[in-house]
Amino acid sequence: MPIKIPDDLPAKGILENENIFIMDEDRALHQDIRPLRIALLNLMPTKIVTEAQYLRLLSNSPLQIEITLLYTKTHKPTHTSPEYLRRFYYSFEEVKDQKFDGLIITGAPVEIMEFEEVDYWEELKDILSWSLSNVYSTMYVCWGAQAGLYYHYGIPKYILPQKMFGIFSHRIYNKRNNSFLRGFDDVFYAPHSRYTEVRAEDIKKHKELEILAVSQEAGIFMVARKDGRQLFITGHPEYDALTLKTEYERDISRGLNIDVPANYFPNDDPQRDPIVNWRGHANLLFQNWLNYYVYQETPYDLNQIR
Repeated sequence: MPIKIPDDLPAKGILENENIFIMDEDRALHQDIRPLRIALLNLMPTKIVTEAQYLRLLSNSPLQIEITLLYTKTHKPTHTSPEYLRRFYYSFEEVKDQKFDGLIITGAPVEIMEFEEVDYWEELKDILSWSLSNVYSTMYVCWGAQAGLYYHYGIPKYILPQKMFGIFSHRIYNKRNNSFLRGFDDVFYAPHSRYTEVRAEDIKKHKELEILAVSQEAGIFMVARKDGRQLFITGHPEYDALTLKTEYERDISRGLNIDVPANYFPNDDPQRDPIVNWRGHANLLFQNWLNYYVYQETPYDLNQIR
């Protein structure tokens, strides 16, 4: 798929080494089509790693996509240089007068905090409000999903007794026909890495929302607004093969009492390489979102988004 990103973005080299088709600006301009405009609000501290993870999934489509990377200006990053942000990212102030076919809001390592205690919460509220009129469909991931459910619907998050950490099986809820799940198997897998959860009883109070997928162990996995303009994912389908391994080793090095990620290492042995069993459905989910809720529904003239 032709995905358009800056030529010198580090993720470009990573994806090209994986034989993913990256389109340069000159070639994109000579194609007589309108690319889908997708904004990625990257709240993760490891910006480069997260960019590659999401761009990899967005690449699995025949559609031409133009990526705009966003960051929160009110947060001072500790893992990314100001020069890098100035070079590749835009602040909300710089794009607030624009419209986008789609928006992705990533997770963030702040879930133990109350939403109002997060230093960029007020800025994020402005972005969430703006998305209702300037973005056709928004995908919220992990903490981003909890923040979106809380802001738009008042749905709270709850602290878990221990970290939900590992690969868990999921099933389609009530087996209703929904294009987000088109092509999904009855059982599919996805990574989770979080200390908090949202609960079905709170979601069911809102008739405009529907639960799409759940896990017996990990709880709610996917919730959508019935018109498809909001999708909330509590796990991390974008994770690479070794992301959970990296998080586990990081937590161990910090002296945290953390269990081995569930259902991840063969025989729960951290010395063995994990077997990836979630990549196919992660690609299918992103392809379904792009096709059925972004490409098929967004007006050609983005100014008509309401």
